[in-house]
Amino acid sequence: MHRLLQLTLDLFEANSPPPASTESARPGCAATALAAPALPFDQVMAAATFRHPQANREALLGATLVAYQFRRARRRNIGFLVGPEGLTVTSPKWVPLYEIDAAVKSKSQWILRKLDDANERRQRIESARIDWKDGASFPFVGEPVIVVLDPRHAFDEVGAVLNTDATALPGMTRLTLHVGLPQTASADQVRDAVQAWLMRQAKRLFEERLNHYAPQLGVQWRKFSLSSAGTRWGTAHSDGSIRLNWRLIHFRLPVIDYVVAHELSHLRVMDHSPRFWDTVRTVVPEYAQLRGQLKDEALPAW
Repeated sequence: MHRLLQLTLDLFEANSPPPASTESARPGCAATALAAPALPFDQVMAAATFRHPQANREALLGATLVAYQFRRARRRNIGFLVGPEGLTVTSPKWVPLYEIDAAVKSKSQWILRKLDDANERRQRIESARIDWKDGASFPFVGEPVIVVLDPRHAFDEVGAVLNTDATALPGMTRLTLHVGLPQTASADQVRDAVQAWLMRQAKRLFEERLNHYAPQLGVQWRKFSLSSAGTRWGTAHSDGSIRLNWRLIHFRLPVIDYVVAHELSHLRVMDHSPRFWDTVRTVVPEYAQLRGQLKDEALPAW
């Protein structure tokens, strides 16, 4: 049977897991409860805390209490992943809990650094949260766009029209999106109308960039669709199908091109080996800098 391979580009891609632990279980040892170092109650309460919403275990890493999601799975070693919700630790079924605890502590510096990075990113996203109403601003291909509620476009086929504001200062371009809604429209209505418009633009632009880079890379994509994934910018399958997160439309075109080239390159190299990155570099030489912008740039919280 043909084996379908899949590669993804994560929103938190820069937070790649550290080398997995290869510790093996001691024969005959049963699972034990977490035995964290005892601290005075006031010190524990004063310590910083990171808590995964599905946390089922805890570890005291220095002065930081980390409540993480622990899962058993069919795998050969202990795995660590820090995502937008916090730390997830995945372990083979045969590894006892005391070795899980030891592995978590051995990776404490990496875990705390990545949790700090994720928390900082979350704060940046929250600070960029948009109040959806007349006059709201959002990024479109790297440019700010002002929302104008304009009922005259209520019966247009697309329901929104992008204009260049003639009242902008000389030498400056001010983009306005005239949305076919009344001034009394709710925040949800405004947000949904803008999102629908952005997704149409994303579909058109991403397909155009796929067609631009595919011949340069010597590949052919067969199916393209938009995604709304919370943690992935893109996904490529060995059958030639590609999914791209519609929120990429907020970024400048060079960043969009990097993600497009990244996924198309997987149609030649289905891993992240040096050969893969050499393939990306042939069409996007500055990919490392653009890759960093995916992590560092704050996007609107939808």
